[in-house]
Amino acid sequence: MDRLIYTAMTGAKHILEQQATVSHNLANASTTGFRAQIDAFRAVPVQGAALPTRAFVVDATTGSDFTPGPLQHTGRELDVALQGEGWFAVQLADGSEAYTRHGSLQLSENGVLQTQSGLPVLGDGGPITVPPESTIEIARDGTVSAVPTTSADKNAVNELGRIRLVNPAPDSLVRGDDGLFRLKGGGEAEVDANVALIGGALEGSNVNVVDAMVNMISLARQFEMHMKLVQNAETNANKAAQLLALS
Repeated sequence: MDRLIYTAMTGAKHILEQQATVSHNLANASTTGFRAQIDAFRAVPVQGAALPTRAFVVDATTGSDFTPGPLQHTGRELDVALQGEGWFAVQLADGSEAYTRHGSLQLSENGVLQTQSGLPVLGDGGPITVPPESTIEIARDGTVSAVPTTSADKNAVNELGRIRLVNPAPDSLVRGDDGLFRLKGGGEAEVDANVALIGGALEGSNVNVVDAMVNMISLARQFEMHMKLVQNAETNANKAAQLLALS
């Protein structure tokens, strides 16, 4: 059979992988702080080919789209959104540090400030703990303060710490299987004092649903084209076998 089938199948295989990426982005179109994944095709010349007219296709992942998503005002005291660039630092189960834009926070049973997935939000000295019978105020610079709800200490404000806000270069980040970002070389990013928060708001996903749907339709058409190439290769092989049988 013509070697065309191999080059056509590489294209079809990686188109299916790109469709999976687009489907993943669409599934997270309403996920708070989600960053769309971006893939790109790359042509790899076939080694040893008689003529340089054929190339394999490789789906090279280029990273993520770091464009900020739209802000959604909620009015909830534990909802915070990052204004512009920057990340929240959270602590993983193994003690390492990861980064997210998901600012819908909550308090654990022990009063630890954490994400909706249960990861502690890091402060300057580690996870931030809120005393009982207190309301929380989060300032623009990430400072977390507790105001007692008891009548005796109602006017007392206790500063609990400052949320660790970082802003590493986009090309130094890598997305993990859990959707969180980490530094490529490991370690911890430096605190950036220029990162600011907006209280009572959440950042939506930066996935453009219309663009994603158009991209999915385009990928489907490209897959059909590669399947037609495979069918043409099979037809050519059958015709060649018939001519050789007649001779």
